Amino acid sequence: MAEHDDDPAVAALDELGEQLDRTIAELAMARVRVTQLARLRVSGLSWCEIVECEERPLVVETVSRALDDLGTVGGRFRREEALALQREDMSISRISRLFGVTRQRVSALVQERAAVGTEPGA
Repeated sequence: MAEHDDDPAVAALDELGEQLDRTIAELAMARVRVTQLARLRVSGLSWCEIVECEERPLVVETVSRALDDLGTVGGRFRREEALALQREDMSISRISRLFGVTRQRVSALVQERAAVGTEPGA
């Protein structure tokens, strides 16, 4: 990342890549647990028995946390990317078409960044 320290969008993209790696690993472990839970159910255990004995975090907690974390980091990249496009003189309307969202959403993304500060990850 050293050669891109002055580009917050690249920093956010790097962070997104790292989060994707973590999320993939977490979801792979969750997938294994889903198979284990299904086997327990098929073997005759009740859902109550399964959930009470399931190791923490529960599979649903793991999935929810992984998706929340990915959403947070993905949102940060989307915001930085919108700002980068705006700095390159792309209109809010054009950015909204590229992102597949409303102009109001792009305006909110740009304003969110201004509200949290000028430093990436602030």
